Amino acid sequence: MSIEQITINNPLDMHIHFRDNDMLQLVAPLTSKHFSGALIMPNLIEPIKDIKSLKEYKKRILSCIDESDNFTPFMSLFFDTYDYEFLKQAKEYIKAIKLYPAGITTNSEGGVKKIDIDILSPTLQAMSDLGIVLCIHGESDGFVMDREEEFLPTYEIICKNFPKLKVIMEHITTKGACEILDKYDNLYASVTLHHLLYTLDDLAGGMLKPHLFCKPILKTNKDKDALVSLALSNNPKIMFGSDSAPHPTHKKECCGCAAGVFSAPIALSALAELFYTNNKLDNLQKFISDNGAKIYDIKFDRAKTITLQKSPFKVASLYTHSTNPSVKVKPMMSEETLSWSVC
Repeated sequence: MSIEQITINNPLDMHIHFRDNDMLQLVAPLTSKHFSGALIMPNLIEPIKDIKSLKEYKKRILSCIDESDNFTPFMSLFFDTYDYEFLKQAKEYIKAIKLYPAGITTNSEGGVKKIDIDILSPTLQAMSDLGIVLCIHGESDGFVMDREEEFLPTYEIICKNFPKLKVIMEHITTKGACEILDKYDNLYASVTLHHLLYTLDDLAGGMLKPHLFCKPILKTNKDKDALVSLALSNNPKIMFGSDSAPHPTHKKECCGCAAGVFSAPIALSALAELFYTNNKLDNLQKFISDNGAKIYDIKFDRAKTITLQKSPFKVASLYTHSTNPSVKVKPMMSEETLSWSVC
């Protein structure tokens, strides 16, 4: 392997939003082209809570993707008080169930209003018994910069009460989240590209940059440094999950800007640049594929390789739907030039 070129086997994005309809048609191919698979989030306008809806959504995803891309959408359900029999049937079709505190992010109004172990226990126990992974958007409803830290004790309660349940801290953003990761054998985490590269100062320290506004919000330099150190470290409990979350430009560049960063088209190039700059390019394979595959017990039916090389890549200014030009999405790093590109 050349120091200026790397081939990744079966790259995975273990947290992504494809949305639906025209937006799905626009963004899904941008992930399927570069990744072997991705964990698809269930928070549509009508959250995915039953097997019929899940199957139909997966079918819509596959209809947008070229079969030659060799891409698998790994599906998830929106958390509800499911019983054992339902989950036993659902297990065949899902990789995880995603728990959202009510109203904490896009399309999460139907989420859990109160994290009460007594109420959630039957569902969590059934998930544990069946080996279904629990993914959590871990934020309180407190002050925006403190929300993830305030939620950390909830992770600990769940891990202690259900030691055989795999719990994923999704898109972690703080030094504190990094520090509790190895405290429990059943606790894991995903981290996004934007939280590895940016802080709140990048979002709002000068002119406001709406395309960096997300939830959980960007944090401090010490938090970012801790996240980068963890991602580079070869720790088997951390994996890449882009949380790429597209919104039409008119919903980002407006008063009341929607939360979400669209990073799917540039994720691999930017990650290669980050790992190369830190002299950890050899560790990218585990972060972008091996760790996620092991945590979620993913077996690849067909191998897919993506080669990246150290050559300039200019990021597109916009992505526009081919037949509905009103659907436009601006990617993170729009019009910037990265030093790594996908061959």
